[in-house]
Amino acid sequence: MSKNTLYPVVMAGGSGSRLWPLSRVLYPKQFLCLKGELTMLQTTVNRLNGVMCESRW
Repeated sequence: MSKNTLYPVVMAGGSGSRLWPLSRVLYPKQFLCLKGELTMLQTTVNRLNGVMCESRW
């Protein structure tokens, strides 16, 4: 592995308490569709398209 290789990490944890009552324990904020049809997690992953050239594993 080259020292110049970047691997993006998506931080998608937390309880989403600031988005209550939209966000719940069983439906956390990263799975909410706040804008459009995609969840916040899907939107974030889509922004990473083209950042990584090869598979990490």
